[in-house]
Amino acid sequence: MKYKKIVIAAGTGFIGTGMIEHFGSDNDIVILTRNPIAGHGRVSYIKWDGKTLDKWSEQLENTDLLVNLAGKSVNCRYTEENKQEIFDSRTNATAVLGAAIRTLQHPPALWINAASATIYRHAEDRPMDEFTGEIQDDFSVQVCKRWESVFNGEVVTGTRKAVLRIAVTIGHQGGVMAPYLNLIKFGLGGYQGNGWQKFSWIHITDLCRMMEWLYEHPELDGTFNCSAPHPVSNRQFMRTLRKAGGHLFGLPAFPWMLRIGAKIIGTEAELLLKSRWVLPTRALQAGFVFTYPQLQPAMENIIGRLPRRRYHLI
Repeated sequence: MKYKKIVIAAGTGFIGTGMIEHFGSDNDIVILTRNPIAGHGRVSYIKWDGKTLDKWSEQLENTDLLVNLAGKSVNCRYTEENKQEIFDSRTNATAVLGAAIRTLQHPPALWINAASATIYRHAEDRPMDEFTGEIQDDFSVQVCKRWESVFNGEVVTGTRKAVLRIAVTIGHQGGVMAPYLNLIKFGLGGYQGNGWQKFSWIHITDLCRMMEWLYEHPELDGTFNCSAPHPVSNRQFMRTLRKAGGHLFGLPAFPWMLRIGAKIIGTEAELLLKSRWVLPTRALQAGFVFTYPQLQPAMENIIGRLPRRRYHLI
C-alpha cells in the first residue's frame, strides 16, 4: 500500500506501533490519541478523547483507510468499574467515529474496526470460524458482542466496513511477548493450566498485511477472523517460545497458581486459561496468503529482531 492516507484511532499501543512500522515509510499516517506527541516523518498525532466529536474529525476527510483500535485493555481485574470502562471505551469510540464519518464530504474508503477472536466460546472440541463458531455470554464475549453490534449499526454511506476478530498478536514491538519472555528468562516458561487449551495467534506482519489486503479488495466486507491458520496448544506455544529463546526448561503454572497470581498482579486467569481455537476461514477462502502461517518461523523472526541482552536470551 503506497501513498495513501491512513488514520489509526488509539494507535499508540503495540498494534498501532506495528502498523506505523509496516505502513509508515510509504504512507501518511494520522494517530488519534489522548496524549499526542510530536510527529515524525510522515506520522502525525492528533488529540481526541474517544467519545466527543471535535476538530479531529477533519483528519478523516479523504482518508483511504481508517482503523479503530480503541479500547481499555482487558488485562485487569473485572471489577464493575473496569467492566464499564472496557465496554464504554470500545462503544463510545466506535460510535463517535461513525458520527464523524457522516459529517464528511469525502469519507474514508474503508473503515476497519478491531474486534477480538475471544468472541467465540471456550473450545477444546473443535475450531471456531466465521460460519460455524459458537458465541456464548461470558464477560469477554459480552464485550465483543456489544463492540461489534455498535460498529455494525453505524450507517456510513460511501465507506466500506470490515471487522477483524484479532487473535493474540505477537511481534517484536512488544505486546504479550514481553511478559512471556520474562517468564522464560526466570525459568517459569512452562505450560499454563493443563496446557491443552488452544492458543490462536497472529504475527503482527500478517495483521497489517490483512488490513492492506482488505483495502485492496473492494469486494470484501463484513467479519474476518484475523488469526494464523495453524493455532497451537498452550504447551506447544510455550515450548516453541523456549526453543526460540534458547531455554530448554520452564516450570509449569497450574490453574490455582494462576488464579492467585492474577489477583496479585491485577488481572484475570481467564486470559491464559480460555481455549481460543479460531480459524481464518473467510480470509483463506478469499485468497489471503499468510507470511507466517506456522508458529516456529514467526517466533524465530520475532526473537531474531529483539535486543538479546534485554531478555538475556544468550
